[in-house]
Amino acid sequence: MQDDVAAYIDSIDAEHRSLFDRVHRLVMEVHPEARVVLSYKMPTYVAGNSQLHVGVWKHGLSFYGWRHDADGGLVARHPHLDNGKGTLRLPLTEAVHISDDELRAFLAAALTD
Repeated sequence: MQDDVAAYIDSIDAEHRSLFDRVHRLVMEVHPEARVVLSYKMPTYVAGNSQLHVGVWKHGLSFYGWRHDADGGLVARHPHLDNGKGTLRLPLTEAVHISDDELRAFLAAALTD
């Protein structure tokens, strides 16, 4: 992992760090070849030609760069997470209601060419 990415991750506050770590673990399970780089000042997972940007914000995490036809069915089950502008917002309060299997499916689909 690049130093700038490691520094970003190390600076995530404890309240958000467990959710970020959960997402990171799941990305690496479904795409062990994925690299993590810093792009647009946020961690970005790169697998093949696909990129998924993960922003850590006050509400929780936001995902950018995913396609609506490649979301693993997450938006159909949780439409309120889609802000309609290509951003999937995962508040800390909602993350506890999303299973690892649902997140795995989203992350696998989002990072597939």
